[in-house]
Amino acid sequence: MKAILALEDGTTFEGSSIGATGTVTGEMCCDTSVMGYQEILTDPALSGRVLAMTYPLIGNYGVCEEDNESSAPQAAGLVVTELARLHCNWRAEEAMEPWLQRHNIVGIAGIDTRKIATLQRNKGTLRCCITTELSAEEAIAAAQNAPAIETTAPVAKVSCTAPYHWEGESRAWKLPNKTQGDMTTYCELPPISYKVVVYDLGVRRSILRSLRQTGCDVTVVPFTTSAADVLAMQPDAVVLSDGPGAPAALASVAEQAAILADKLPVAGIGLGCQVLAMSQGAQCSKLRVGHQGCNQPVKLTSTSKVNITTQNSIFAIDAASLPAELTVTAVNLNDDTVAALRSSKRPIFGVQYLPAAPASADDADNFYNELIQTIKAVKAGKYSA
Repeated sequence: MKAILALEDGTTFEGSSIGATGTVTGEMCCDTSVMGYQEILTDPALSGRVLAMTYPLIGNYGVCEEDNESSAPQAAGLVVTELARLHCNWRAEEAMEPWLQRHNIVGIAGIDTRKIATLQRNKGTLRCCITTELSAEEAIAAAQNAPAIETTAPVAKVSCTAPYHWEGESRAWKLPNKTQGDMTTYCELPPISYKVVVYDLGVRRSILRSLRQTGCDVTVVPFTTSAADVLAMQPDAVVLSDGPGAPAALASVAEQAAILADKLPVAGIGLGCQVLAMSQGAQCSKLRVGHQGCNQPVKLTSTSKVNITTQNSIFAIDAASLPAELTVTAVNLNDDTVAALRSSKRPIFGVQYLPAAPASADDADNFYNELIQTIKAVKAGKYSA
């Protein structure tokens, strides 16, 4: 079946329908990742946005429910150059096409997604429409009338509605080693040493798994939870998760974070980092082109070491608005925006990128190890918290 992709600037593409039929609109998000399409599609940070994968072949290893970052795909639509009709992966449970259909995701294939990425780089973020129903002119109008992400409230859509204790599979996956007689496919988890509360602004399951792998007992709470309710849980630290939309829409969360920052360690990831900065008086602004993909270079200011990170941000912290207490600890080398920060007075810090699970306890640059070291510093009396 024929499908049309229309951009708000009047550019149109014809391709083949994949997934569900119908019409969807949203801001276009170009992701440069070679793999991880399932994790990207199910990332709550993509809620309400249309995903274009610049790698030319998507779906070649199928899908496995264990790899989901949330219960279902969150992107409004999908744009690919080619969707694999066959897949090869011993872990795969389903091909991508029926998976998209089952979750009612409208998509289009046969599109030069790298051209779309070039258009966005030159013109800035574009709204778009994917349709199997409308004419090209109608699709352009639909794209132009689509709401900008900052005018919506997607966190309310993706956040949990009640607190819950994370008990999902958190063991790190590994290959069996027949030579050593070890045919297990999971690593053992460390004992629980700390209690962490996560504000669900659109949390990825991999963040919860990584916290558990670092020895944390994890409770997830809705974004509307008060600081008093969190303190009543007596956590050792609080994490503000990543998520979709504009940080300005989460002023109430920033108010609670400001209260918590005076009491115990608080760390932010992505949108959560922006909210944490706002809680200390900083401001955020929308990026002309968002930071998407797994090849975002970040330089640590203390060592000049460069890490290649995965990011999914459309807003950034204005460095000039940061109070003196907050120090920029890493910058994005593509545009010199704030990639990480830390307070010189209180046990609070944040990163704009998606932190990977620590390779070891000696990985000093790792977000999760930094969280544990901050908890230990508070317990040792380094901070007044």
